[in-house]
Amino acid sequence: MQQLSGLDAAFLYFETKNTPMHIGSFAIYDQSTAPEGKVTFKAILQNVESRLHLARCFRQKVVHAPFDLDHPYWLEDPDFDLEFHVRHIALPHPGDWRQLCIQVARIHARPLDLSKPLWEMYVIEGLDNVEDVPAGSFAVLTKIHHAAIDGVSGAELTAAIHDLEPNGAPPPPEHPWVPEREPNIIEMGLRTTLNNARNPFRFARTLRRTAPGLARMFRGDPEDEVENSGPVPRTRFNGAVSPHRVVEGRSFSLQDVRDIRKRVPGATVNDVILTICSGAMRQYLEHHGELPKDSLSAMAPISVRNDEEKGVAGNIISTMSVVLHSDEPNPLRRLRKIHETTQASKATAAAVGARTMTDVSQFMPGMLAGLAARTYTRLGLANRIRPFLNTVITNVPGPQIPLYFTGARIVALHGMGPVMDGMGIIHPVFSCAGKISVAVTACREQLPDPGFYAQCLQESFESLKDAAEAVTNGAADSNGSAG
Repeated sequence: MQQLSGLDAAFLYFETKNTPMHIGSFAIYDQSTAPEGKVTFKAILQNVESRLHLARCFRQKVVHAPFDLDHPYWLEDPDFDLEFHVRHIALPHPGDWRQLCIQVARIHARPLDLSKPLWEMYVIEGLDNVEDVPAGSFAVLTKIHHAAIDGVSGAELTAAIHDLEPNGAPPPPEHPWVPEREPNIIEMGLRTTLNNARNPFRFARTLRRTAPGLARMFRGDPEDEVENSGPVPRTRFNGAVSPHRVVEGRSFSLQDVRDIRKRVPGATVNDVILTICSGAMRQYLEHHGELPKDSLSAMAPISVRNDEEKGVAGNIISTMSVVLHSDEPNPLRRLRKIHETTQASKATAAAVGARTMTDVSQFMPGMLAGLAARTYTRLGLANRIRPFLNTVITNVPGPQIPLYFTGARIVALHGMGPVMDGMGIIHPVFSCAGKISVAVTACREQLPDPGFYAQCLQESFESLKDAAEAVTNGAADSNGSAG
């Protein structure tokens, strides 16, 4: 058995009936590239089964310590049943994008069975009327608990179940899979007692590593920091969430995004994505007469995974806070301000030490963390306390080469994420095969018009692209005066 890290376990502790803590994606495939021009569900089952050895999370379930007095463990499930995890459904005619998003949202809203390996896969047939997608395509929706993977390890998992050519095959396992016996309560009690006895010494070592970084942060020169835009404003997305979800998204040319970033020296693809999301939230809230005068803020996860940890499951991440400058109407000036803000946020994260802050989470008391999450929900504290952020924007770079699943070529990839009380909207961003998709997962009560929000994403991208092209054509000055 392998114990979960404190950060991995936190995603289990913070799960409630309204806030399942899984992440996921849905990819669309053109099955005309398959060897026989068609992919059967039986072939998909056989393909997935042949790749179970490539990712530990496929056959591992969670075993809890008594009374959650210690973090849980991963156990190779002796009762693993592939057909429980891989399922098959179809859309009714005409099988368009909106129908797909509605079905995806309904599936994503349902919690995973925490007594089994923490993933599900749904093959969705009948995509006959989706723009830029060949008729007869199918989608594969994958849900995996956030306790098992982060964005980067999720991208590696995506690579594990795909091939570089239609007739590709996975490498054989180095060793046969061996299920594990589930420990009894006495064995788990002994493990818990020993771990809790060692924790004070581990915490002291972590604290020694943390102290220098915190000291550097507090000694930093205030004049070197980007001016703070003010407190995080409350929006419709900062209340308690319902158990219901909506999913939407738009895809853009990755080359267009790269061209836009060149208009601001030093800006990154991620800065452009933050600007697009900021513009969409600005337009959406302004349309509903709810745009706050203070700028919105976002949390952006940062991977602190090193080369030695590639292929390791679980969460090896930290976060940074980013002011979105939604109070700036000009898209190019907003991009410049966001770039300055992200540079300052990265410097702060480096001063503290992102990995050290991740290590500190190892000592989170599981029982108390779960109790705190349930109390936060029952008392409706999300509606009472000042919000810490308005959204999460997570950008996961993906493969820029053709990939195949059971012979079918991937033509689109969109992400899904968890929402929770106080943060009812998240923007998962995936890049794949020359495109970058900006998706949105939100509480249905807070975002009752997801189609309009997707239109806001599209218009935010187009206005930023137009402003960048105006600068390129000499129609605006270098300060981004084009509208």
